[in-house]
Amino acid sequence: MSEHTSNSHGPLGQQTAYASSYDPGLLFPIARAETRASLGLSELALPFYGTDLWTGYEVSWLDERGKPIVAIAQFRLPCTSPNLIESKSFKLYLNSYNQSRFAGQEQVRAQMIQDLSAAAGADVSVQLEPVADAQLPIAEAGGECIDALPVTIEHYHPAPELLATGEELVEERLHSHLLKSNCPVTGQPDWATVEIHYRGSKIEREGLLKYVVSFREHQDFHEHCVERMFVDLQARCKPEFLTVFARYTRRGGLDINPWRSSAQGSAPDFERLVRQ
Repeated sequence: MSEHTSNSHGPLGQQTAYASSYDPGLLFPIARAETRASLGLSELALPFYGTDLWTGYEVSWLDERGKPIVAIAQFRLPCTSPNLIESKSFKLYLNSYNQSRFAGQEQVRAQMIQDLSAAAGADVSVQLEPVADAQLPIAEAGGECIDALPVTIEHYHPAPELLATGEELVEERLHSHLLKSNCPVTGQPDWATVEIHYRGSKIEREGLLKYVVSFREHQDFHEHCVERMFVDLQARCKPEFLTVFARYTRRGGLDINPWRSSAQGSAPDFERLVRQ
């Protein structure tokens, strides 16, 4: 295992000098395999398909005359990539473009594809749009919100035993704005809306809401939290079809939106919720 995929979390939690020129060496990949193994998952037979959708709101570089260009970036990392990319290192990498000159937007895009794909260990797609042309609509979370249920909360670490089903067969979309987890190194809070779309025995909503809240003191990366949710829901509720999609609020100009589904298909379009 290389230095960049060890248990060290690189620039996280450390005082950092911001690079003033392009530097792909700032990217810090983290192997997905260790956390997946703790969930009983094999990299060779994942129970889901998925994509990590990243939005970069603070992307800038210089044109050949030294004039700044600003853009919004959209990144898609396949969940089958050996590595995720640690978010602070991602931010530092993007900031390294700020004082670097490029011939045009396509050169920047091609460079990002090359660097991010090398770090992730799989093809990463990149879309850049000048801010003046960008269209990133504010959407509503899918399905019915379960947050108003009058539940008593006693668990603040993942408690899959809270999940249960009834006999009725349904297909429904539910969402909660109450998902919170914490950075595994700095302890800073990560806030998200989670959407669950499933078909099968009806999931008891009170238990589902309690389960979502049970992540409140859990320390893990966004992608791993979503995979834990998927695995727990699949094991406890045994749906015929399941999708878990979390939309985390941005930090440092980046938001992360992991999407995992039992059905192969296209990941959601890039939209943002009101908190993003």
